[in-house]
Amino acid sequence: MPANPERRIGIVDDDDALRDALSWLFSTRNHSVSTFASAEALLNDYQPDDFGCLVLDVRMPGMGGQELFEKLKSYSYCPPVIFLTGHGDVPMAVAALKEGAADFIEKPFSDNDMVDLVERCLADDLTRRGEWQTRASVSQRLETLTPREREVMKLILTGRLNKQIADDLGISMKTVEVHRARILEKMAVKTAMELAALLREAGVEG
Repeated sequence: MPANPERRIGIVDDDDALRDALSWLFSTRNHSVSTFASAEALLNDYQPDDFGCLVLDVRMPGMGGQELFEKLKSYSYCPPVIFLTGHGDVPMAVAALKEGAADFIEKPFSDNDMVDLVERCLADDLTRRGEWQTRASVSQRLETLTPREREVMKLILTGRLNKQIADDLGISMKTVEVHRARILEKMAVKTAMELAALLREAGVEG
């Protein structure tokens, strides 16, 4: 069975031997893997949907794992991040957990523990990525609405009827009907109820 590129694991560690060992370990479990010798190497061509999980060493020359994590969080989407730590780095890893990291694992580690943790993160990523993609899609559709269409949509979502919206905005009912039809078309829904449900599901305000 070929590796699934949608579940790619990124490993960022300055230890060549450890990168190779982790790459081999995950590859034997049918995961696509990309390795990087530094945080800067990852960021050089990084896209937020490139990876299903990132394994970052806490201490590296140049930019460390924590600083890299902060940069990754500034993107529109950040996949689950696991920190690799030495014993003395545990407090730093715990601090990273408070900032949203998925987990950390101490060196030396059990191969099975590492794989189990990464695969839990990959499963979590599928859910989170779906939610992110839904939000992004709905936001893009909202951006296609004109200011007047956004105004009409807000009134539609409050349950106002076409005649009431026409009175509220001082426009004709026919104009409201045209706006309503365009709103539903642009948002790819058929009814006001579907529109409300779409925005609610995406966690996006109209």
